[in-house]
Amino acid sequence: MSNIKNINISYEIAREAYAEIGVDTEKAIELLKTIPLSIHCWQGDDVGGFETQGVGTADGGMQVTGNYPGKANTVDELRSDMEKALSLIPGTHRVNIHAIYGEFNGKQIDRDEIEPIHFQGWIDWAKSNNLKLDFNSTLFSNPKAASGLTLSDNDRSIRDFWIEHVKRCRKIGSYIGKSQNDACIHNLWIPDGVKDITVNRFKLRAQLKDSLDKIYSVVYASSEIKDSVESKLFGIGSEYSVVGSHDFYMPYAILNNLMICLDMGHFHPTESVADKLSALLLYFNEIVMHVSRGIRWDSDHVVIINDELRNVMEEIVRCDATNRVHLALDYFDASINRIGAWVIGARSTLRALLMALLEPISQLKSYEENNRFFERLALLEELKSMPFNAVWDQYCLTMDVPIRTNWISEIIKYENSVTFKR
Repeated sequence: MSNIKNINISYEIAREAYAEIGVDTEKAIELLKTIPLSIHCWQGDDVGGFETQGVGTADGGMQVTGNYPGKANTVDELRSDMEKALSLIPGTHRVNIHAIYGEFNGKQIDRDEIEPIHFQGWIDWAKSNNLKLDFNSTLFSNPKAASGLTLSDNDRSIRDFWIEHVKRCRKIGSYIGKSQNDACIHNLWIPDGVKDITVNRFKLRAQLKDSLDKIYSVVYASSEIKDSVESKLFGIGSEYSVVGSHDFYMPYAILNNLMICLDMGHFHPTESVADKLSALLLYFNEIVMHVSRGIRWDSDHVVIINDELRNVMEEIVRCDATNRVHLALDYFDASINRIGAWVIGARSTLRALLMALLEPISQLKSYEENNRFFERLALLEELKSMPFNAVWDQYCLTMDVPIRTNWISEIIKYENSVTFKR
């Protein structure tokens, strides 16, 4: 109780300090409560999924490293682990699933045969846990992706297989959206690319465009499904040429009324993903942001609070786009406790977002518009030492999740009693 009392006292001091610079901490907290993260299921089992074809390993431009004990081996174990993680993350969030996470009851169901019924268990689980679902086609970890090409493959039969898969995934996404009375975001990322010098990139991209045209010719209500396409600079095995580049997908999405998906780790290290937002929001009503952390050439490290994350969250808030940018986590690390990885990434994302919500934006914009650049820079520097953590603690307290470092011991308890016994 004394700890809670101290948090309340610290928060009152922080609230007054922020009020002096024109920031309403209560308003920031209430807004943060309304912003969901779409939390990726694949962190819990190293992107394995529950297919029965024996191809449940990540490949096609991806690699999961590490063998930390206790990974989820069944859909029930995965959902249990997600429930534990969600209990330690403040707010009401969404769960993002890939097509390989269907419940196939031991039957060999290939990707071009999946149906909504294979995901009814997820829909029922989500409803019982007050969650919404998002969905992804899975165009990797399959023999028909062995060449490194799928929707752009030179083999017409391979392209047709994957076209049918994505069509079925969109049908499933629509079914999910209707079932939960909230649009399901369906995201499409493909591993297509070539390792070394590519002479006819034009042909590959023309074939990809033709495949996409066939996929999106089927129209669903926007109240049921929202589609996004995701680019990448390069991947493992596609170092020289990626077919679905940013330059390819951006005009395609605009012309076909799709959302663009920006993954924070899918661009050149010197590019600012935050800077892209103010440009793209002029042309897109909504954007999907995959929150990840790139280190050197790898894009999928556990999210932490760093300059890149803070810059993205600041730009979202400064553009008044918290209801237009859909935040989704996308990383996988098998070298540490997987539930801990979920919670670190989610809490870090929310903390960075709260920091952005606590900026005196009106004052900063006024300084900027009146060429008062000294005051703008000075205020931005002073914000770095404002009592942000007291506001975060208060938010966690109001959302009934562990405060400060208390969540770490909760994960260790679950590890010892559940995951280490698998």
